[in-house]
Amino acid sequence: MKRSADLTTPRFGRGIGLHYDPEAFGRFSEALARTLGTARFLVFQTVLVVSWITLNVVAAALRFDPYPFILLNLAFSTQAAYAAPLILLAQNRQDARDRAQTDEDRRVSALVQAETEYLAREMANIRILVASLPTADELTNALERMTEAIDRLGPAPQGQGTEAKPLSRSGKADRTSNTSST
Repeated sequence: MKRSADLTTPRFGRGIGLHYDPEAFGRFSEALARTLGTARFLVFQTVLVVSWITLNVVAAALRFDPYPFILLNLAFSTQAAYAAPLILLAQNRQDARDRAQTDEDRRVSALVQAETEYLAREMANIRILVASLPTADELTNALERMTEAIDRLGPAPQGQGTEAKPLSRSGKADRTSNTSST
């Protein structure tokens, strides 16, 4: 198959050398679409059409477009031929912006959901840890039981050269007791 007969790729180098900025043209089309979609434009166009018809029906000397108003129809056809594609171009650009915004919203929502789930797991872990911590009453009871158990054991054997120091309620050696004599 010859390269020139391949219709899947565009031919290059045959253009007329006309280059334009697609972004600037897109902004122009959006501005035109915003203008054509206003009540001000519709009122202006209605006044123009009524004036055109009145001038061509009433003023015989100024008649430049007789009754079938072919020139007026040509003007409307030309306006429609240019307005429709420009409005479609503006809508396509708006659709592209909407898609990009929707994608960004989805990305942010997924990120927020992931962070929320992480924080929920962390809070659940903290609740579990806090629930497993002993309360002040439990610690006090355990300390009292240990103190009673130590008191029941009695003094240490005295044959090793040092005298056992009794423990106070806080579990520290009592400093008021007698120390071993040398």
